Amino acid sequence: MTQYQSNQSGSEGATLRALARRHPLVVAPATTLRETLYRISQEQVDAAVIADSATGLPLGLVTLREMLHVISFEGGGLEEPVAAHMIGAPLTLAADAPTHRAKVMMAKNGVDQLLLTEPDGRLFGMVTQADLLGTGAASDRTLVTAISAARDIESMTRAADRIRRRGAELFGSGMGTEPFCLWVSGLNDLIGIRVIELIEDEFDLPPVPWCWMVFGSEGRLEQTFATDQDNGLLFVPPEPEQTQAIRDAFLPFAQAVNQALHHCGFERCRGDVMAGNPEWCLSAAEWQGRFSAWLRVPEPEAVLRSTIFFDFRPLYGSSEPVDRLRDWLIGEAPGHGRFFHALADQALSTSPPLGWAGRFSYDRNRAFPHTIDLKLQGARYFTDAARLWALKHGVWATSTAERLRAVGLARWYPGEDTAAEIEAFHLIQRFRIQQQLQAKDPDAINRVDPDGLNELHRLMLKESLKQARKLQSRLRQEFGL
Repeated sequence: MTQYQSNQSGSEGATLRALARRHPLVVAPATTLRETLYRISQEQVDAAVIADSATGLPLGLVTLREMLHVISFEGGGLEEPVAAHMIGAPLTLAADAPTHRAKVMMAKNGVDQLLLTEPDGRLFGMVTQADLLGTGAASDRTLVTAISAARDIESMTRAADRIRRRGAELFGSGMGTEPFCLWVSGLNDLIGIRVIELIEDEFDLPPVPWCWMVFGSEGRLEQTFATDQDNGLLFVPPEPEQTQAIRDAFLPFAQAVNQALHHCGFERCRGDVMAGNPEWCLSAAEWQGRFSAWLRVPEPEAVLRSTIFFDFRPLYGSSEPVDRLRDWLIGEAPGHGRFFHALADQALSTSPPLGWAGRFSYDRNRAFPHTIDLKLQGARYFTDAARLWALKHGVWATSTAERLRAVGLARWYPGEDTAAEIEAFHLIQRFRIQQQLQAKDPDAINRVDPDGLNELHRLMLKESLKQARKLQSRLRQEFGL
């Protein structure tokens, strides 16, 4: 295996439902501590779920450590019901929720177990930190602790710097591209969450459901060393006529968060796609209206500006309204053929930088001649196609690799071809990350000179761009372009 091959952990591409390898120990509320301890010992587990016998709904959680503490130091009797000492309302997540959301939730709350539920609320299973942690993450809990312990923006900035240094170490040691991007995105999520928590305390925010959303590479969980802000805010007003007043109340808070994130090293978006911009601080109805307009009237300029918004996911606050927006979108989007035709046309507006006889071709950038922008003329081909097909086939996932996997199954596409596309995408991402670590000029962070690569890496880059060309051929055939 070369250093440019992916070395994924088994859990990174899996769903939470697939990660729950065994059903947890479940006991009734009236079960005694003695019986619960005995069953924990027999089944060799660390915790038990207390669930309603009739409905299967989880009521609480109790760990071996907590039971021993209750008995040894609090005078708890072995014949007492376990329900008297359980953790009520334990953290739960839908079994089909993204794995990444579970990682962030567990790290943020400092817990080792998370219950998974079915859509009707019944218990499906349980995942632990051991199930979720990928390569390198188990040794980096000190970073999570530093983020959680931060009490001001200066300490947050120091924590962000530590993450970047640690990331460079992990990448240099050969960590696979997909787990690396997930590692960076997960810790950046925690930074964003903690920054919002710190700023939130300084404002008297409206008492309505609201959520901070992220778009673009952050929404796709594909952040690297060079990333800017792409975010927005969604709120749910009690009455439509209160929308503007609530927006006005949220904007100073959102602008303060944008400034704090900038201070932590997350550059302000050049296109001003940030929650502090009134254009992207919207009610749930307004967000749905924006997406509806993009679907119904796919003007080329509007489509170009809107694509990153379709990568949205919730970061902080009430995620339910954002999940409802996603549910609406994946049900609504497939019926808009003109929109997909416009997306395909945009995705085909530039060709992979391969010329006659498969040689590299170059743009006319005078500042960086003989280079290829591997963001615009590399990774973009895969993200654009994956986004289009995911929307067309009602796929919930936002990351490019997960979208390609899910769409490949939905379209009965050969598994080896999907694997080749994902590998090509990750190879291009790896070249980009390597360049970001080396470049001194911020305008050159995605530009690679093929002559600066060794013969093997030039061949690998060329083969990856050929995969991009195959993707474009499929789009042309599908949409007659």
